[in-house]
Amino acid sequence: MTMANHQPSIEDLMKGASGSGPTPQPQKKVEEDMTPQEKLSVRMSKINEQQIEQATQRKAAQTSVGYINLKGFPVNPEALRLLPEERARTLNMIPFLLHGEEIRMAAINPSDEQVKEAAFQIGEREKAHTALYLTSQQSFDQGMKLYATLPKIRNVSTDVEIPEEDIVRYRKQITSLKALQPLLDRTSITDLIAILLAAALEIGSSDVHIEAEEQHIAVRYRIDGVLQNVATIEKDRWKQLASRIKLVAGLKLNITDRPQDGRFTIRFGGQNVDVRTSTLPTAHGESVVMRLLVPTAINLEFAQLGFRKNVFEKLQREIVKPNGMIITTGPTGSGKTTTLYAILKQLNKPEVKIITLEDPVEYKLEGINQSQIDHSKDYTFSAGLRSILRQDPDIVMVGEIRDKETAETAIQAALTGHLLLSTIHTNDASGAVPRFLSMGVEPALLAPALRVIMGQRLVRKLCEACREQTQLTPEVSERVASIVAAIPEASGETVDLATVNWYRAKGCEKCGNSGYKGRIGIYELMVVDGVVEERIRTGSVTDKDMLAIGQEQGMVTMVQDGILKAIDGQTSVDEVFRVAVE
Repeated sequence: MTMANHQPSIEDLMKGASGSGPTPQPQKKVEEDMTPQEKLSVRMSKINEQQIEQATQRKAAQTSVGYINLKGFPVNPEALRLLPEERARTLNMIPFLLHGEEIRMAAINPSDEQVKEAAFQIGEREKAHTALYLTSQQSFDQGMKLYATLPKIRNVSTDVEIPEEDIVRYRKQITSLKALQPLLDRTSITDLIAILLAAALEIGSSDVHIEAEEQHIAVRYRIDGVLQNVATIEKDRWKQLASRIKLVAGLKLNITDRPQDGRFTIRFGGQNVDVRTSTLPTAHGESVVMRLLVPTAINLEFAQLGFRKNVFEKLQREIVKPNGMIITTGPTGSGKTTTLYAILKQLNKPEVKIITLEDPVEYKLEGINQSQIDHSKDYTFSAGLRSILRQDPDIVMVGEIRDKETAETAIQAALTGHLLLSTIHTNDASGAVPRFLSMGVEPALLAPALRVIMGQRLVRKLCEACREQTQLTPEVSERVASIVAAIPEASGETVDLATVNWYRAKGCEKCGNSGYKGRIGIYELMVVDGVVEERIRTGSVTDKDMLAIGQEQGMVTMVQDGILKAIDGQTSVDEVFRVAVE
């Protein structure tokens, strides 16, 4: 698609218009039936209209752009359908002619970057030449009235729609990550975005990273928590590519020197996938990250999370109690939200009211009231939690406890008959209590409020199609042996290392040659019993103190849980050591 340099005259357009749109309705009164005052008013109105059009025409000539007056012009219904009414109103732009491979569009401000980008995208989609014409406000308003006369207007949406047949076609072509590069080399910008997203969904990527570098554009997918280079795109396509992403994500096209955040939705196969989009200025352009929030990714049942039998039974007993705090810990991307959602799904019953407070709401849970914080309106975690408690909930989930005010409100909720689930950023379960105390909360209130503290990470699962047996090096064997020897007897876990078959990642087409496919959680769980309560009340407890108490309870640490999963053949020792520390 190119913007046409030659713009035919209005007379040519009138002759070349295929089909005609409705003309404005005739006046209710003919001039002979009007009073002198009404006749004067009509004549003055016509004079004003003429003056406005003459001024617009002069401006068009001065800026070397075509001019169009849509009043009485036979606008193509097919042209109108190229741009949804709401989008046309937002851009002050309206397509008025579709003839062969030519598209003409009228705009109040043709030089606006978003208008030009919208025209470019329409041309790309329709494989046609486009041209922008200057029009007046009154002319534009007249053209907008024609939308109401169309038999059917397509639904207004900024969503990226990937038809089912396109997904099928892309899946056939993308047999592996290597097949993605030649496909991207020969496609248009519009199709390029669709292919990148379709491939990400097919492969199971959670994030698509598009980064402007000095020589090219790098495309990387985060697959099972690890970034992988998948393709490069020619650098001269960067502006169009970035503009296309910003357009669908509702971002400003002309802002490249500061971060922006937006979102859009992909529709295919009967499900909606939200895509959270973030842009960040870099030395060679911008970095764009699109996070794919796939509904099926959150459909794990509580029993499928990867808890070992003893730990699962402990947690199961605690979550059915009517009050107290259940806290998960770990860094971003460690699966904390998935764990809390799985617990909520099990507890979600008609007689129970559940409210969540999140930043942002990533996945919609049926039957649960989900609220999103908004810092611009002072709707913070602490303020939102106070409001939630006035809604008489039975169970509350707070996305994160990060300050004293939120912590104190959460503790009060747990002490007054609510079950409260939340997360806190610490390295492990042992660090949660010292973190709460460092916020300044009262130990005497924290102790009876806490019920369960979990630490967790996600490790990649070995690809069952290509995993292969291996021998551990003497150094690794010694390290594994010391970890297993430290597993508390009270945990009920017994291991005979002499009989273990170890497995390593090999790599095949099914797993993108990574050797891994899917992820599973490794956990540590501490139940706050009388011993833990008494220690918290002292107000001087360290991470080491909490770890020692946990081991007395029989707590298996995350690294120990990981090694047990490696012994079961679910993951590799290397993967456990990558994500967990002793």
